[in-house]
Amino acid sequence: MSADRPTMPPVRLPSDAELARDALSAPLFARAAKLARWAGEGTPVGAGGELLAGQLQTATELLGLEAEEDGTAYAAEAWQLALDTGLVEFTENEGADAEDLDADADQPYGTAVAGEELATLTSGSPQDVLELWLGGLETVLADAAAPDLGDLVEQLTDSSGDLDLDALDWNPEEEADFLDGILGNLYLLTAVGEGSAERPVPLPALAASMIVPDDMDEPTDDILEEVSDAMMRLDDQFRMLAPTGIVHYRPVDESLIEVVDGEGHIRESVDGVDSELPEDEDVARYGMVALTPLGLFAVRSRMLDAGVDAPAVGDLAEAGADDLLAALPGHPPAAARAEAELWLARRAPLDAARELLAAARGADDEGPGRRLLCQQTLSLLGTEAEPALREVLDDPQLGGLARVWLAEHGVTDVPEPGQDVVFWLTIDTIAAQLTAEEEDSEELQGLVESLVGQHSGFFDLAWKVDHPATADVLEAMGRLHPDKATAKEARKAAFKARSRG
Repeated sequence: MSADRPTMPPVRLPSDAELARDALSAPLFARAAKLARWAGEGTPVGAGGELLAGQLQTATELLGLEAEEDGTAYAAEAWQLALDTGLVEFTENEGADAEDLDADADQPYGTAVAGEELATLTSGSPQDVLELWLGGLETVLADAAAPDLGDLVEQLTDSSGDLDLDALDWNPEEEADFLDGILGNLYLLTAVGEGSAERPVPLPALAASMIVPDDMDEPTDDILEEVSDAMMRLDDQFRMLAPTGIVHYRPVDESLIEVVDGEGHIRESVDGVDSELPEDEDVARYGMVALTPLGLFAVRSRMLDAGVDAPAVGDLAEAGADDLLAALPGHPPAAARAEAELWLARRAPLDAARELLAAARGADDEGPGRRLLCQQTLSLLGTEAEPALREVLDDPQLGGLARVWLAEHGVTDVPEPGQDVVFWLTIDTIAAQLTAEEEDSEELQGLVESLVGQHSGFFDLAWKVDHPATADVLEAMGRLHPDKATAKEARKAAFKARSRG
């Protein structure tokens, strides 16, 4: 894998069968399928395959949308999706010429029939259904990133009524990239557990994540205006995307939107806002969004196509223990446990324990981390794994963690560890936690204080431990321990350890 290839945290996805059911029940897709069945063996249509006015009304009623303010628009969108995905196929009438049609006339131009892809919905595999749904999603995403044509023409029309193309302020690639970035940020938040149906992401925060520079402490008025404009675009886009099934979306409260010079803006202050509303309800009025499991699948599929490393929990189920232990440090805690459980489920407990222990050995820099992950994974096994742990009791690298496991599982006839085993395991455990994310954590500081407090003359013995990370660990303990005298002892011990080497 290329070193500069982007990598995302792993996500846990439902089965393909569950995802396919979600795709089939997504409102837009379900409507498109219903209209494809309605088209049957032949329905007269206009140029480009669009429904004639009378048929559009019939389609709207068929979908139960006649009472909706935008019912006909929803029906037209579903019909267009059916055309785009091959659920409906369109054939021009022989000799038909679109240029001969009266622009104001509602005239047949061709015939639409149920397409071959319609059979995929009933006889295709879950993967076939998802591929079809993904194809339809791409067309909706493209439409979501495009401006409203009516608004665009109005903006480009000059005072004489002519189109002024020089006034066009729209870059299709930038708009698509912005929407991709937003979906990518939602994906990341979902992967690390900060975005879900239960914990939707506020639209202002999502918009700001793409616009406010990381090093900006206080956004300027210009930046805030950009965020407000982005929220309006995203509100329109998520309204379009919600029927595809990829997001749960609570739109921006209409009372928060004001129209200035024909364009919608988020009000800076809103008259009549109830001051008794809970703070989270106030935030929710500005829009809340979360990726669905189907949306997580879709964004991941698009990332993989773009060359992003976007793993899913379960990818390592057939991998070796060395690959498992190498990959788990990049997993959030819940995903790491789920990955380990799936890996163990494919193996007999005793075989799994032996494979994990063998992979945990090593004097390299990653060794302590591997052993900590090995210990955490072994904790998921029952007493069937006991023989494997007994086999390594005399191993200088694994004997300590083996005794910890056996003690946790109530085994009593285990020889007491020697002092060298205890101190080696101590150094190894702290070394495993000295990562960029945890180096100065309160948890690690508490561990350091506890270890020093439990062992009289800790540093007199610790500097002699034959572990490649001894000096680094003692130096870190000197930085982390709050007692100045103890910290000084740790630094002296670290110096002795380095001098010994």
